[in-house]
Amino acid sequence: MAPDASRSGNPHRDLAPIAEIDILWMTAGLGCDGDTIAVTAATQPSIEDLVMGAFPWVPKIKFHNPFLAYENGDEFVRHFRDAAEGRLAPFILVVEGSIPNEKNKAEGYWATFGTDPISGQPITTCDWIDKLAPNAWAVVAAGTCATYGGIHAMEGNPTGCMGLPDYLGWNWRTSADIPIVCVPGCPVQPDNFTEVLLYLLNMAAGRAPMIPLDDALRPTWLFGSTVHEGCDRGGYYEQAQFAEEYGSPTCIVKLGCWGPVVQCNVGKRGWMNGIGGCPNVGGICIGCTMPGFPDKFMPFMNQPPGSLLSSSAVMTYGRAIHALRRFTQASLNKEPAWRRRTEE
Repeated sequence: MAPDASRSGNPHRDLAPIAEIDILWMTAGLGCDGDTIAVTAATQPSIEDLVMGAFPWVPKIKFHNPFLAYENGDEFVRHFRDAAEGRLAPFILVVEGSIPNEKNKAEGYWATFGTDPISGQPITTCDWIDKLAPNAWAVVAAGTCATYGGIHAMEGNPTGCMGLPDYLGWNWRTSADIPIVCVPGCPVQPDNFTEVLLYLLNMAAGRAPMIPLDDALRPTWLFGSTVHEGCDRGGYYEQAQFAEEYGSPTCIVKLGCWGPVVQCNVGKRGWMNGIGGCPNVGGICIGCTMPGFPDKFMPFMNQPPGSLLSSSAVMTYGRAIHALRRFTQASLNKEPAWRRRTEE
């Protein structure tokens, strides 16, 4: 189904202010819990600041994540049962992990969370999403598995898994008329997720317009630019200085980096507290924030086809410009002659 170009909604539409909201985080999709672990490293804002109410004017939150919660077993699942049955509202549903196709086999199941108190049988992740999503105030897909299927959705996988927009529909909206919010990354960049969560809390308080999303349902302010446009190595590309081996500080596009076309801010934002990030530490971009990941970026570490032409095209220009800049630089590194002491 083609994405709806108007999914950002009316930015001036008023939402009734909310004083308190639950965040129900499901990690029962096909995933590694890496997004949960990554978010514990967030600093702007941190999970602790959100949970402890460090931000004025936004709703107080009750945070329910199976990895981070004190409760376990049925005591933890109780919150999700209440939400599914309409006894807990409002809430934001966060889904981590790709969504399997439970109809592509004769028996068994791919992913479950909790057990049915009557039958004693496991409850599938899909059943939970079917019951929770219609009651949610907002739905967030955390990480590339939940947003677009990710590694588990590679061609030939037996689970038939997919991202949340493919499962619910790309035009699907919550009861509050909010589209699915996708925050991709393998795993998700910590501050990207918590910043989106804070934005939604400001929306819930009536202090922010409808969250702006692109055609892939990503927040536009986070994913509007490419890795290359925010990369510390970008200037080397322009000067045709390409690394031939790992450990070089120059542009790594010839080593397999897809940064010139991949929409991601990790090069500029870093990973934790502004430090790290794939190209910043010498790692190639393999496109993990893109809906086409991983199939369209394989084999990893091969030079992207488009860069073969672009790097060749910039070679003559880049080398000439680099030489001219070094000539000018040498001149600018010398003081004007009239500043020198002269003998009288």
